[in-house]
Amino acid sequence: MEHKWKTIIEPFKIKSVEPLGFTTREERLKLLEQAHYNLFNIRAEKVLIDLLTDSGTGAMSAAQWGGIMTGDESYAGARSYYNFENEIKDLTGYREVIPVHQGRAAERILFSVIGGQGKYMVSNSHFDTTRANVEASGAAAIDFPASGALDFDKPGPFKGNMNTTALEKFISKTGAKNIPLCIMTVTNNSLGGQPVSMENLKSTQNICRKYGIPMFLDCARFAENAYFIKLREKGYSRTPVREIAQEMFELADGAMMSAKKDAFANMGGFLAMNNTEWSGKARQMLILTEGFNTYGGLAGRDLEAIAIGLREVLDENYLQYRIRSSAYLGEGLTRRGVPIVTPPGGHGIYVNAKKFLPHINPRNFPAQTLATALYLEGGIRGVEIGTLMFGRRDAKGNFLPASMELLRLAVPRRVYTQSHIDYVIEVFGCIAKNKKSLKGLEIVEAPKVLAHFSAKLRPVK
Repeated sequence: MEHKWKTIIEPFKIKSVEPLGFTTREERLKLLEQAHYNLFNIRAEKVLIDLLTDSGTGAMSAAQWGGIMTGDESYAGARSYYNFENEIKDLTGYREVIPVHQGRAAERILFSVIGGQGKYMVSNSHFDTTRANVEASGAAAIDFPASGALDFDKPGPFKGNMNTTALEKFISKTGAKNIPLCIMTVTNNSLGGQPVSMENLKSTQNICRKYGIPMFLDCARFAENAYFIKLREKGYSRTPVREIAQEMFELADGAMMSAKKDAFANMGGFLAMNNTEWSGKARQMLILTEGFNTYGGLAGRDLEAIAIGLREVLDENYLQYRIRSSAYLGEGLTRRGVPIVTPPGGHGIYVNAKKFLPHINPRNFPAQTLATALYLEGGIRGVEIGTLMFGRRDAKGNFLPASMELLRLAVPRRVYTQSHIDYVIEVFGCIAKNKKSLKGLEIVEAPKVLAHFSAKLRPVK
């Protein structure tokens, strides 16, 4: 009988490397000041471990690099587009496949077609660019996270679910004619990378069908979600992950994807659906702003890399390693007294900065404060998901902090080793011992839309 080993190894070997950005603490302090305490302004070569995002930062495989070399760069009708289209059609079952340069382009095109004043887009949770593109169209983005999703200390198998009771109540009150779309984000990025169950997808679909509302998947991390279903949901333990993913897509009417996540690509995405009226309008906008139908703002080599990546990501050895790697980071932080969203998510770990730094007022951005401390102490870059990202002012001008203060540590795919993650855990342990010395930040200057990308801050005096 074959032995079941406890150690889960990386299901790949390293063929090419690049140097890391070692700096001193003194140098990092100057860099933070020059960047106005916004980590988006730090040059990448000055970052040692970059956990800012898992979007476009993964390591491509030898097969993908081979595809890069054979990409067809024809302006119209390129072979690479048809490889891309066929792979997506086989995976999703959708007839209309529209390439875009990244996920937010799919969002902008879709909401420009179906959005507008007086309309509502409903979701288990919109992420930042999704919400911004909904609101840019004039519509409102409304979230219905599962009951208990914001209780970050309480574990649960599918905390990314939609609150279907609240959803149906809202539809009944608002009227289905004012809700052109329901978006299921899989996995649920804003709330800790938590998965959505197949049962919840079916329940949400039933409500949407009842009221005639299309349901789309925001499927940037569809493979991770499918693997969580295999691990945690009754009846799926023996089902191949590809079949689980196909069932997820079958429940929806369309999908938008940033292929920079689960397709391992450095650039690209798609919008796919069966609605020919929507797709026709979307294609016209694509030609106007992105490019022709068969490249959509992408090079042929990118289309090839995405097609290959969509196959590779469904390798169950890879998914086992991926999910276990995130859990390893979460377990290490917990041992150091750092509170996280439990259970660990698929693409990274979310530190509960509100609980970790209770002495810092939400107006002074606890999660952003922790992010800057992490860079100062160890050269590690994460991203704030809290009041800097989601804070608002009401109609009277009153400041409304976000309901959560999280620091996301998004782990790039196939990039860092266990020793890199051990280093991250060690740095957090140092910060935990001195956390009361952190004082918070205040805004000097910020735009009204997506402020966290370019806001200027300074330490509270």
